[in-house]
Amino acid sequence: MLNFCISMEMVKLGFQRRSKKSPWEILVSLLVSFFLFSLCQFALFMVFHLSPSLPLLAMLPISALVLLAAMALGRCWKRILGVSASAPAFVLFNILFLWGVYIVAIRQAISLFFDVVINAECTLLLVAFYRIHSGDPGVVAYGSSSASLEESGLSEVNLQYENSPLYSRVRYCKICKTSVRGFDHHCSAFGNCIGQKNHRLFMVLLIGFVIVEASYIVSALQYITKSMNTEKVLLESISLGNLVISTTLFSLLQLLWQVVFLMWHVYCICANIKSEEWINWKKYPEFQVAVQPHPGNPFSCIKFSNPYNKGIIGNIRDFLQPQEYRPI
Repeated sequence: MLNFCISMEMVKLGFQRRSKKSPWEILVSLLVSFFLFSLCQFALFMVFHLSPSLPLLAMLPISALVLLAAMALGRCWKRILGVSASAPAFVLFNILFLWGVYIVAIRQAISLFFDVVINAECTLLLVAFYRIHSGDPGVVAYGSSSASLEESGLSEVNLQYENSPLYSRVRYCKICKTSVRGFDHHCSAFGNCIGQKNHRLFMVLLIGFVIVEASYIVSALQYITKSMNTEKVLLESISLGNLVISTTLFSLLQLLWQVVFLMWHVYCICANIKSEEWINWKKYPEFQVAVQPHPGNPFSCIKFSNPYNKGIIGNIRDFLQPQEYRPI
C-alpha cells in the first residue's frame, strides 16, 4: 500500500526527463569544445617546441601552468560569446586525438601484442564512456516543485516517505535537477550524475582512464627512445615528434590527477560514504550527532558520524552488490 501511495505521489508531481538541447545549441557547444581542445593541445605542443632541451619531467610544471592558462582563456572566450562548452565532448576529442597520434606515429615502435592491447583498451574506454554518458544513474524523480525543495535536496515525496527503501540515500542534483538514489556527485566530464546504478561503471571507467594513459605514456617513451637510439629516424617530421612528446606531457598530467581522484573514490567506497555526503554532511541529519556539554568541553556541538559504515569488507560488499528496491 505504501509503495502504491508513493507511485501516485510521483505521478501527481509530473516528473519529466532532462531537457534536451536544440541541434543548434549542440553544434555550438561542440564547436566551443573543439576550440578549447585545440587550444590546450596547441599550448602543450608549443611548450616542447620552445624549450626542447628541457627534460620531460621539468616540462611538467610548465605544461600544467600553460594548460591552466589555456583553460582560463577558453572560459573568458565562452563568457564573452555567451556560449558553453560540452565537457564530455572535450574529453572525447582528447581520447580520439591521443588514439590518432598513437596510430599515426607511435604504434610502429612497439610490439604487435602491445599494439593490440592498447587498441582494445581505447575501444573499451569509448564504449564505457558512451554507456555512462547515456545511462541511468538511478534517477528516482525528475524536477522539483519549488526552489525550497531544491535547496533541501529532497522532493515532497522524499520528505513524506523518507523511511521507505525506495528513497534510501536519495540526493538532489542541482545541475540535472533530478533526485538520484545513491548520488555521489555530478560528473561534468561524463555529462551525467553518478549514482547507484552507474557507480560501479564509473569506477571501471576511472581505472580504464588510468590504464590507457599509462599505456600511452609507456608506448610513447618506447617510441622516443627508439628514435634517439637508432640511425633510422622514426619521426616522420619534427612536428610529429614534438606532437608525440606534447601528448605524453598531457597524458602525464592527466595520470597524476586521475590517480588522486581514483584513490579518493576508493576511500569513499571503503568508508561507505558518497562524495556529496562527505562534503555536505551538515545538510543530512543522519550524519549529525549532538555532543552534550561535559567537563572537558562546556559547549554543545554537532559532530560527524557515518551510520552507513559497516566496516571495509561490508562496505565493499554493499558497493559491489547494492540492495535494489523491489515492490512488494
